Amino acid sequence: MDKKYAEDLLKRYNEGNVSEQEKAIVETWYLSFRSESPSPEINDEILKHHQQQSIAGLTAYTNNSGGKVRKMFGRQFIVAAASVTIALVVGVYQFGNYYKKKHKTTMPQSLAANLVPGSNKVTLTLSNGSKVVLSGAKNGLVANDAGASINKTADGSVAYAPKHEGGQPGALLFNTAVTPRGGQYQFTLSDGTKVWLNAATTFKFPVQFEGNERRVELTGEAYFEVAHDRSRPFRVVSNGQVVEVLGTHFNVNSYADESAVSTTLLEGSVKVSHNGASEIIKPGEQARLNADKFDVVKVNTEQAVAWKNGLFYFRDASIYEVMRQFSRWYDVDVKFEGKVPERQFSGGVSRNVNASQILDLLSFKKINYRIQGRTIVITP
Repeated sequence: MDKKYAEDLLKRYNEGNVSEQEKAIVETWYLSFRSESPSPEINDEILKHHQQQSIAGLTAYTNNSGGKVRKMFGRQFIVAAASVTIALVVGVYQFGNYYKKKHKTTMPQSLAANLVPGSNKVTLTLSNGSKVVLSGAKNGLVANDAGASINKTADGSVAYAPKHEGGQPGALLFNTAVTPRGGQYQFTLSDGTKVWLNAATTFKFPVQFEGNERRVELTGEAYFEVAHDRSRPFRVVSNGQVVEVLGTHFNVNSYADESAVSTTLLEGSVKVSHNGASEIIKPGEQARLNADKFDVVKVNTEQAVAWKNGLFYFRDASIYEVMRQFSRWYDVDVKFEGKVPERQFSGGVSRNVNASQILDLLSFKKINYRIQGRTIVITP
């Protein structure tokens, strides 16, 4: 395998004549290359360096896979595409010429500086109505509520300790955690259940679980690792549906602007219910609630929880899906003008990259945009 194959793959990509796996590899490589090359100028020395890495890496990669592009998804694919080589399959010199000719959209440095990736941000409302901004709090005890201590740990997450002896038995008092756009956070509930909150999410939960169930409420997206308790099922109420488990790992996406409420199971078993209808899903399956109807499909679970692992990961995603995630994580508004070209995006990249590197992918896919303050306008 040599440079000829790499150049042929880029040519076929531009013509739309590649497999899903080849398309994902090209686009993941592209984002990785951009994150390694923050300068808007790509000179001949940089291109030559990356070209050498590209061809050497491609040769080793294809030799190890019998000369074929291996079918890889999720984290395994991302690691292979982003770390086996910086430029896995593309003749970079040819790409550099294409890049310099085709990329017309620019982002002023002052605007680029404002579009930074999200970070750990959350506001916690206690049962008495008082608010605690946890992102600015010091490690250690941050509050007491209903006899339970709330502690910020060294890794930046928050853990609820069981209430002290003599606490009010039977009282079900709630806290509410809200992550803004551009925010995320992790909690450990009083029963040991771990919860990761994505951006623009509201999560309501008891300070201490009482009675014969553990019930929480969610708007937005969260990943759960539920502590096993056979006597008390854990229930997540989100946008009209109820997810019931005894102890397992799953992800719920219930953003109002998504087409369906999606529940993805990684381990164990989950029952998803809505208006008397219910579905039992198995690991590797996703229940999608859309217009009062459940569909159960097999999915790539790594893709569903990529956000929790610090990644954007797309597989044949529309421009609208890409920009919804972009809007939440970079805290920007997105508008569409006119008839936007239909494009599909595949590949993965860290969520810690600058917004300009994600926006560059739009230009790579021949989608135009302009920036107005904190609004990205997508145009034909």
